[in-house]
Amino acid sequence: MQITEEEIEQALVTWGNGKIAISKAFEEGGIKAARQIASANLDAYYGYNLGPVLFKPTMTSGEQTFRPTKAGALAYFCGHCDDYPLDNGFAIRGWRTTESITAASFIQGDIAMWMGRIRLFDKDGALTTVDKSFGYKKDDDGSLRIVLHHSSLPYQLAEA
Repeated sequence: MQITEEEIEQALVTWGNGKIAISKAFEEGGIKAARQIASANLDAYYGYNLGPVLFKPTMTSGEQTFRPTKAGALAYFCGHCDDYPLDNGFAIRGWRTTESITAASFIQGDIAMWMGRIRLFDKDGALTTVDKSFGYKKDDDGSLRIVLHHSSLPYQLAEA
């Protein structure tokens, strides 16, 4: 089943809306509510049902930089996890809107890759920009699944 550019665009919107939903759940119901929404998001559009997801979140380091398991992704998005003590909860930072800016995409059959920038605005209007690469695969049901998620802060030239 061929992936389309439109499906990638929708997947980016879905990903952003998921972070907004996690933030709002945290504000309204605390960490337990945020974890429930985050877990449902991970089940709905990440490919943990296909195998390990190549997940390298923005603000991770050391031996916990790479997160091929759902538990590692959940800890990154929500924090408050003894197994990942450095995680602050990227998805509970009060996000209200997101937008994606495509640099390029590659599609071959049921596999696609996308890279670009994601801009996230919090409830105070503050902007965070992250560079992202997503790899997608269509599963047997025709759902687009994230199987690669690499994120970093944009490069900034150091002032002399």
